[in-house]
Amino acid sequence: MSSTSNPYRGFRFPAEIINQAVWLYHCFSLSLREVELILAARGIVVSYETIREWSLRFGRTYANGLKRHRPRPGDKWFLDEVFVRIRGKLHYLWRAVDQHGNVLDILVQGRRNKTAAKRFFRKLLKGLCYVPRVIVTDKLGSYGAAKREILPGRDPAGRRTSAEPVSQQPL
Repeated sequence: MSSTSNPYRGFRFPAEIINQAVWLYHCFSLSLREVELILAARGIVVSYETIREWSLRFGRTYANGLKRHRPRPGDKWFLDEVFVRIRGKLHYLWRAVDQHGNVLDILVQGRRNKTAAKRFFRKLLKGLCYVPRVIVTDKLGSYGAAKREILPGRDPAGRRTSAEPVSQQPL
């Protein structure tokens, strides 16, 4: 007898249907009612409230699995910021893109200084087990100041110096 219990035990629907509903909701960013309609078109009558409960219970596991199988970002990152107006007030949209065009992260902030750049670097590097080989910026001074503090031991182009290994760099 196994010591792990079946997480789907006690549910009216089989695990395949629950997995399909949670997959549709998380993978395609559909609304609960859209998932309900898709399942109804396949002959499965389930309410959106049930799908919400399934997503709350099994969604974190599913989202972690999707995140784990996401391709690793490239080692050359392009960072820039764009001016945006939100309710008439000027904000800055910081974004990072790798050499393949995949958006790594975005962050909206009210300032464009060293503290804001450090916050963006920390958010970007959080959860990654490596640092990029090259970081290309638009020569904003805040990037250089933040890069010197967050990624010490790198030259101005963002490349590692030969003296330190990748695994010992603080994030």
